[in-house]
Amino acid sequence: MTLYMQGREPFLRKIELDRSRVPSFGQYPFHLGPIRKLSELPFHPGVTYIVGENGMGKSTLLEAIAVAWGFNAEGGTKNFSFSTQATHSELHEYIRLVRGTRRARDGFFFRAESYYNVATNIDELDRELGGPPIIASYGGKSLHEQSHGESFFAAFMNRFGGNGLYILDEPEAALSPLRQMAMLARIHELVRQNSQFIISTHSPILMAYPGARIYNLHPEGIEIKALEETDHYIIMKEFLNNKDKMIRELFGENE
Repeated sequence: MTLYMQGREPFLRKIELDRSRVPSFGQYPFHLGPIRKLSELPFHPGVTYIVGENGMGKSTLLEAIAVAWGFNAEGGTKNFSFSTQATHSELHEYIRLVRGTRRARDGFFFRAESYYNVATNIDELDRELGGPPIIASYGGKSLHEQSHGESFFAAFMNRFGGNGLYILDEPEAALSPLRQMAMLARIHELVRQNSQFIISTHSPILMAYPGARIYNLHPEGIEIKALEETDHYIIMKEFLNNKDKMIRELFGENE
């Protein structure tokens, strides 16, 4: 699997936090454990995962990377400039991107929580602007005329064109396990087309890309883990292998 990435430099080599400029490590988002301990974070040329429990700052970190790269805070490509509500943090102002020598020809920031806003903006732009419709790049059918999962998958399959940097925040949110496996195959296709991914996820299926780097965010900082060492994998495996016992423990029916 790593054959496709031998000798390949990533579009984004790493990020560095300019700690000297941080106003206070006691205020959001700098008080979050992983960010409070952050100096630099190198990225895999193919796939890097950002995992951990809710509240550890995964989405905040991905958002900062995306905004610093030039993406709209609510998602989409660099060409999207809409804003429904300015809720993103100021973290992007304090991180420095260390870019590789290769130039990305494509890119997309996908965040599940605001993808509805991206879909709405596409429809609005296609009504207002002349020329080829934007929705043609997403499969040709309004994303609002599809289920949540179908519209997510349409972007992954149609809009992502290769030779790009793709930053994905919980893309599994509306995908069935089967679609998650199909997405993993799509990620592999795009990696073979010289793409780089940075993905925040809770899905052990999506985390399974061979040779990927997995960063686990926890209250004391950030550590590299193998898939089999992540809580997501361990808990899911334990539940599936011992379902009845786990159900009894959850329901307090051990006795």
